[in-house]
Amino acid sequence: MWVRDHIVYRPHGHESPDPTFWEPLVTLGAVAGCTERLVLGTGALIPYRHPLQTALAMATLERIAGPGRVILGIGLGSFDHEFEAVGMGGWDRRKVVREQVEIFRRAWTGETIDHAGEYYDFSDLQVHPTPIDRDLPIWYSGTSQAAARRAVEYCQGWIPGRMPRRDIRKRVDRMRRLSEEADKPMPAVGAIPYVSVSSTMEEAMQGINISQVAAELAPRFTLPESGGWNTMEDMDGAIIAGTPELVLHEVRETLQAGVEHFVFDLRLQFDSWRDKVSQLAEEVLPQLKQTESSGREAGAS
Repeated sequence: MWVRDHIVYRPHGHESPDPTFWEPLVTLGAVAGCTERLVLGTGALIPYRHPLQTALAMATLERIAGPGRVILGIGLGSFDHEFEAVGMGGWDRRKVVREQVEIFRRAWTGETIDHAGEYYDFSDLQVHPTPIDRDLPIWYSGTSQAAARRAVEYCQGWIPGRMPRRDIRKRVDRMRRLSEEADKPMPAVGAIPYVSVSSTMEEAMQGINISQVAAELAPRFTLPESGGWNTMEDMDGAIIAGTPELVLHEVRETLQAGVEHFVFDLRLQFDSWRDKVSQLAEEVLPQLKQTESSGREAGAS
């Protein structure tokens, strides 16, 4: 189960205009306290918190949830106004994320640490509790080539959102090459496409504005063979909409692109979230578990 992160939320044009946004770590703490098996992930935490605060919060979450149930996904964030609001406007967030990850890992050892970096400076500090699993997994979130490279350099996973499969394949191939060159393990690969599931295609397409989503995707990804971003085929898995049978097919296609952890982003059907989770659980996931290898995973956002 994955959560997004914002502090001053301004919805995308294709989302509901409601600016309500629940604090993600508080929410995950509540979920951790009443579940036993769900893996809890941040997809993705944006780096406006002080890294010592984040290190303590994630260690506490993992203590509540138990070992193996927490993944820290972290990314640069999309909206400058959030960083300006907390006094981080103008900071190079690429450097900020790298420095924060370094601090997380050192803080989770439980040892006394000093740090003198470009953005953070402190000395003679300890953070407790530490995670039960001192190597709490950190996944890099972002769709760019640089994001995939950073995942190889200093994270255990890479989890981009709403990204065409043709581009996922390119990133995965590059990550394999970079991992081999650096003699490092290949990071786990996730994906978070928009998913809209219903009994009919017409119902699934309700509320999906392809032109608005296309305006977001077009500047960042490979142009479809059709020459435009006009159909669901052009989206190539960045949006998945249709009957349970079609959704199952699309999930399998995404796994074939090199994805190991598939997250169903249901924000376009948030008003019927519980019903859609039930439909996926009853009509999609059982079929997926029968045919996919045991190493493949799926989650909900």
